[in-house]
Amino acid sequence: MPETISSSIANFRPELALALTFIAAMIMEFAARGKGRLTGAVVLAGFAVALALMPFSPAGPERIFSGMIALDPFSVFFKYFVIVTGIVIVLFSFQSQELRRDAPRIGEYFCFIAALTFGMTLMAGAANLLMIYIAIELVGISSYILAGFTKSVRRSSEAALKYVLYGAVSSGLMLYGMSLIFGLMGSLDLVRIHDVLARGHAITTGWSFATMMIGVVLILAGLGYKISAVPFHFWTPDVYEGAPITITAFLAVASKAAGFAVLIRFFTVMFFDMYTTANVRASFSGVNWNLVLAVLSVATMTVGNFIAVWQDNLKRMLAYSSIAHAGYLLMGVVVSSDSGIAAVLLYFIMYFFMNLGAFYVVMAVADKIGSEHIDDYRGFGKRAPTVGVGFAIFLISLTGLPPTGGFVGKLILFSAVVDSPFLWLAVVAVLNTVVSLYYYARVLRNMYLREPLDGDISPIRFRPAVVVTVVLFIIPNILFGLYFEPLVKWTQASVAMLLPGA
Repeated sequence: MPETISSSIANFRPELALALTFIAAMIMEFAARGKGRLTGAVVLAGFAVALALMPFSPAGPERIFSGMIALDPFSVFFKYFVIVTGIVIVLFSFQSQELRRDAPRIGEYFCFIAALTFGMTLMAGAANLLMIYIAIELVGISSYILAGFTKSVRRSSEAALKYVLYGAVSSGLMLYGMSLIFGLMGSLDLVRIHDVLARGHAITTGWSFATMMIGVVLILAGLGYKISAVPFHFWTPDVYEGAPITITAFLAVASKAAGFAVLIRFFTVMFFDMYTTANVRASFSGVNWNLVLAVLSVATMTVGNFIAVWQDNLKRMLAYSSIAHAGYLLMGVVVSSDSGIAAVLLYFIMYFFMNLGAFYVVMAVADKIGSEHIDDYRGFGKRAPTVGVGFAIFLISLTGLPPTGGFVGKLILFSAVVDSPFLWLAVVAVLNTVVSLYYYARVLRNMYLREPLDGDISPIRFRPAVVVTVVLFIIPNILFGLYFEPLVKWTQASVAMLLPGA
């Protein structure tokens, strides 16, 4: 046992670095109270160390800590994604006037950013139902605190309260579902559960079938909450609007990615070869989980896009946009092939640049004019040309129009669906994209075709750091719309070993 634990720890270095970063940040906060930026610098340095250790983490496939955590290219991809997003969010936080104004104990904020990032890296590799629950709870508790961190702002406190209530219900549902599956299968390990299903055992009677169905549906409800899938999305718009913009961006990108990592591993490992292995089909009476996820995908993208049309607050609009994008991403899970899952990973790369770029502009403008209302963006494109062009590119990329990375992400994702038996799902997605064009174009119309309500057409000047950051996000949005082959190869390699035995 000692040898196993020591070897597991040796392969756990990036996560260990994040855990130590959290501890070091707390020590710094106690030692240098009132100097929160020093705590932020410690967290940033810790994230850089964790990122530097990633190439030395084995790509597997293998499992550590008695099979609780999987090491494979799939988990490595999401760990890179989460850590890089964490670094970006810390840098955004250094520039946020909202945090300086409304978050007096900013050092604690950075401590919870470290804890949240650590939890999401655990979600990326969780291969056991208990580990999944522990990781999600770590992420959830940190998220609740961060969502309400600007507690002097009423909408922030309201967002945190709603987040806690929804999170508690979803955690309870998921934990009860896990207990049902454990009672039926005698194991919490995803691979062992798959083996039981493949042998055709345990689900041979009506009660066993009903128990398994209820367990999986309850877990799906918990995971649907994490990715903001309909009908588990009700917390998203209120929390995204009330939380500090930096946390909204973190939840919209990294937390959603971690949720999808768990969802993909859960369905791919547990029900792998569900429809080609006769024993598995017989053991679960041919339940078509792909169709269930397809219905979830349609509901998510449709509800997200249509309700976004009516929003006047940009953070709230981007929240419903995020729900719609979760629906698009679910299509890759529906396909349940290497090409479909690789398309999800590629889409997340594009989503990283376009969504973080959009939220950054919203943060910068809110810091400057004190508003997130769409009508207050009238004439913005003329008054701040560089930032305005950047925001326009991010919105065009979110829509999925060429020549942006968002177009490439949707093209490859839709292509994977077209090559599957779910062609109708791609048709629904295209129609939803047309709807999304309307509310994104509404912002562009205000920026370039309408005059400010107060008649003020004087230039809006941003600090050089803001302009440089916007340009740095513009470049990959355009570059990856034109040249994306290395990203395709990386994502394909990341799913090549996502197998039950991995």
